[in-house]
Amino acid sequence: MIVGVPTEVKTDEFRVGLRPVGAEMLVRDGHRVIVQSGAGLGSGFEDERYEAAGATIVPDDAAVWSEADMVIKVKEPQPAEIPQMRDGQILFTYFHFAADRDLTTGCLDRRSTCVAYETLTDNHGQLPLLTPMSEVAGKLSVQEGAKYLERPFGGRGVLLGGVPGVAPGHVLVLGGGVVGTCAAWMAAGLGADVVIMDINIDRLRRLDEFMPANVVTVYSDPQAIRERLAWADLVVGAVLVPGAKAPHLVRRADLAHMQPGSVIVDVAIDQGGCVETAKVTTHRDPVYTVDGVVHYCVGNMPGAVARTSTIALTNVTLPWALKIAREGVEPLARRDAHFANAVNAIDGRLTNGPVAEAHDLEATPLFS
Repeated sequence: MIVGVPTEVKTDEFRVGLRPVGAEMLVRDGHRVIVQSGAGLGSGFEDERYEAAGATIVPDDAAVWSEADMVIKVKEPQPAEIPQMRDGQILFTYFHFAADRDLTTGCLDRRSTCVAYETLTDNHGQLPLLTPMSEVAGKLSVQEGAKYLERPFGGRGVLLGGVPGVAPGHVLVLGGGVVGTCAAWMAAGLGADVVIMDINIDRLRRLDEFMPANVVTVYSDPQAIRERLAWADLVVGAVLVPGAKAPHLVRRADLAHMQPGSVIVDVAIDQGGCVETAKVTTHRDPVYTVDGVVHYCVGNMPGAVARTSTIALTNVTLPWALKIAREGVEPLARRDAHFANAVNAIDGRLTNGPVAEAHDLEATPLFS
């Protein structure tokens, strides 16, 4: 199989879909790897390292898209990339289809085989290819939120950890999954008072067992959220419904309960956002203010720490890339139901139910 790695073209995206060691392992397995010149530079991997691993460096993305049987990326295909996708070509990346109808229909029209990192499952009911980026985003959400709480950025001027004689800041985390857990740990480590909310009582019990004393768990309902919004300096939206559009837990009217200069970091923005007033921003222009509340809604947060993120991501994606290259998508999906969950589209057919529901489209079974 010819495996291609293009340079990411999403604004301020510095990650890369394959490290040189991944190229080495694929080549050792008998495959050909082509890498666009400069694809790894944002993560600290020079062309020479890919060449030393046995990859071929090509000058532009057109060479990758035209030659590769499988394209390995990080972010969803951008508008300039969709026309380059080919019938039957495998694309292995994050898609987050539920948040973007144009992307969904564009990929269906190209009849490519879309294998989504974010819907591959495991025996524990987890999403192993999403987990490392959720861990990065959870920790980064507090780091970024703390920065934008600073007065020069329009924030309240609150130091999350406080100082002797001054109370610490208040952090509200909506969602007790991987993102929420990492955000709560990060905020607690800074010394903030933290409330983490979820609708899963068993999950709240587990969080209570290992979270430090400055983290409190609260069952999530609209009234409880409104009460804690008035208390919070920083709100982290960490809600995930696998493959589906995120529910709006914070409505526009709810912002009236928040303190002027408080900050919302909506990590769920890749799936449409869990805050009604959230809209996708970039690292270059990350924040905007609505009703006095600062919103940080960067759609590719882990791209800011590209080296850490690339290593963490490729640690979990490479084994699957090797399996796809060895077996092909359909044979692998037939023998592994968890991998089959990652196949969102094939032969112009949408095979993911939550995505179809989000866009009022028809989903068909992967195998009839």
